[in-house]
Amino acid sequence: MTAITVISPSGTGGKTVDLPEEIFAAKVNVPLIHQVVVAQQAAARQGTHATKNRGQVRGGGKKPYRQKGTGRARQGSLRAPQYNGGGVVHGPVPRSYVQRTPKKMKAAALRGALSDRLSHGRVLVVSGFVDGDVPKTKDAVAVLTGALSDSGGTWGRPVLVVAHRDDEITWKSLRNVPSVHVLAEDQLNTYDVLASDHVVFTEQALTAFVARARKGADQ
Repeated sequence: MTAITVISPSGTGGKTVDLPEEIFAAKVNVPLIHQVVVAQQAAARQGTHATKNRGQVRGGGKKPYRQKGTGRARQGSLRAPQYNGGGVVHGPVPRSYVQRTPKKMKAAALRGALSDRLSHGRVLVVSGFVDGDVPKTKDAVAVLTGALSDSGGTWGRPVLVVAHRDDEITWKSLRNVPSVHVLAEDQLNTYDVLASDHVVFTEQALTAFVARARKGADQ
């Protein structure tokens, strides 16, 4: 296991927590990660695009001009594809972009992404962002800034904060901070990990995530 220092809101390093090797020291399979990310982005597409063909557009019941004697090519309708306002040929139709991705593939890709971040020292753990029971954005940003500076990170780069679903203080303190994306531990995914320079777990969220990951591996 890899031991990592838990950062307290006071800014000092407290106890250490062990990161399981089966989750944070897994093999980084780049093709697998790419496939999972592409599938996730494809599933986010609405697929509601549509165009009208010449049978759906309005008008065009009358010939634009007579069949013979004009010297021009014969035309049957102003709603033919070559006319402005006419139907579209082979246009897009509503469809689903969802790709089938087994749960084991998603889990393996997430383990690889987290392992990559940890290998570069970009996985951090904090005991909390605010002292007390009142959300304070200023205090939470100060804790996050100190944690990032200790790991060589800079403020302004994308940061993923993984908080427990019941941790309202963290959610309310960081939900409006630019460049900070807050996720629940059961929503953690490969794309958001790769889109962020640093992944910051709260201690409570890390415990819940590890338990959930191990339970899924046993099934």
